[in-house]
Amino acid sequence: MNKLLEAIQSLRPNAQLVLRGDVIEWRDTTQTEPTQAEINAEITRLQAEYDSKQYARDRAEAYPAIAEQLDDIYHNGVAGWKASIKAVKDQFPKG
Repeated sequence: MNKLLEAIQSLRPNAQLVLRGDVIEWRDTTQTEPTQAEINAEITRLQAEYDSKQYARDRAEAYPAIAEQLDDIYHNGVAGWKASIKAVKDQFPKG
């Protein structure tokens, strides 16, 4: 999604507007158009939030498929499965 549009939607949910490139045509009669400073700050905030969750995206890629996890539980018990999951969590710690 376009970062500009994402920021505007975050600041003014359900706003009525048309976005042509980086030009905003504000059509909402119930909400005020956000200032460029507000939009820039929101883009920065949203990017920081996204960046702070990189560990979760990395973990999601590294975890074994569910079928493999179930097989791990069957063969190694819950303790063995937990060890496998912990290894991924240790490799990609939170913040």
